[in-house]
Parts: sequence; C-alpha cells; structure tokens
Amino acid sequence: MSGKVPKLEAGSSYYADKLAAERLKQVYDLAPEPVRRYLATEIAHVQARLPAGGRVLELGCGYGRVLKALARQTHLLVGIDTAYPSLRLARDYLAEFPAVMLAQMDAMRLAFPPATFDLVCCLQNGISAFQVDQRALLAAAVAATRSGGCVLFSSYADRFWEHRLAWFRLQAAHGLLGEIDEAATGNGVIACRDGFRVTTVGPDRFRALARGLGRQVTIEIIADASIFCEIQV
Repeated sequence: MSGKVPKLEAGSSYYADKLAAERLKQVYDLAPEPVRRYLATEIAHVQARLPAGGRVLELGCGYGRVLKALARQTHLLVGIDTAYPSLRLARDYLAEFPAVMLAQMDAMRLAFPPATFDLVCCLQNGISAFQVDQRALLAAAVAATRSGGCVLFSSYADRFWEHRLAWFRLQAAHGLLGEIDEAATGNGVIACRDGFRVTTVGPDRFRALARGLGRQVTIEIIADASIFCEIQV
C-alpha cells in the first residue's frame, strides 16, 4: 500500500512486542496441513457472509493474512492492530490492494463513528489473544456495526485441541514462543514459560458474553475446528 500506516500510541502486549511482523508471518508459514485447512475454513466462513459492496472491519489484522483473502469482495476494507511492525508488513503484503485501509488501533477504543461497518470480524481466537474484557470487546464490535449487519468472532473447537497444541509446540521449537509449560497447558489453555498464555472461548462462554447485547446470536462449530459466534445487529 502507498503512504504510511496511521500510528497511534498503544500499550505493550506479547503480539506487539514479541510476535509481530515477520515472526508472526512465520507462525503461519510453518503451520501443519490440518491447521492450514482450519485457517482456510475460517476465511471461507467469513467470505460467505460478506455483504456485497459493504464495509468490513477486521480486528487484529496482523500482517494482512485475512485481509488479502477478503480484499476483492468488499467496497471498503479496514484492518486494525496494536502491533505497528505487523501493520508495516501488511502495507507491503497488501500492496496490490491500495484501497485497503490500515491503522494502529485498540479494538476496545475504536476511532470510528458508531454503525460504520456492515461486518466486523475477529478471527482465530482473537477474543482470547487480545487479553481484554471479552464482553466489552463484543459490545465495541456491535457498536461499530450498522443495523442489518453482523459481527463474527471465532475461537477453537474442542476437537481441534491436539492440532492446535501441536502447532504451538512447533512455534515454540522455532523460537517464536517460549517453551510450552506442559503442567499449565490443557483444557483449552496454552501456557509458555516466558509468560505467554492464551485460553479458548467455548459455545457456552460465547452465549454468556453475548447475553445482554439485545441481539440475535448464533453459535456454530465449523469442520470440528472453529467455533463461530455470529451476532446480528
């Protein structure tokens, strides 16, 4: 993309400080085949719900992996992330799509007018990886979505656990994460000895988080790999 990525000050996080840009891209480059299928299935699920000529926002866009897959199907596509190095890489990774907009921004403090987007998505367990108030994160995404649009969040299905854990062990073996803390890992939680820790949001947790939003919520498990929470706005 031409021009500079708008930069805002942001607090530190594991993904901003240790697992950004080329290191983040390497995480996906070394993904085993079951994980590649899972990632492709997630994107296909979002693509099937893209509004024709609509406005789409991705929370936690990283280096642009998902944005690239969606770019040809949307009128306006925006990606935000707290990791500025990842956004710099995304600018080059998405060079063939100059209309895609990127900004360093906290998903909890979106700098957009209310009801701006037709679809807001946060994939691959971002709801856990962001390490924020999960109910407030859903509410912020809903507030950014126009009436008639939808919000999509995903996490890992229980049956994908062994593939997920094998992938994270591979990341640790390549020095992208700290050594897996096997004693603290299990039941949907992956912990590393360098302080990295990520949980999983299951169907019941998604329902509890969405309770009180006053919106229709659909929970769907896709290919025994992803749990999708879809909120109609």
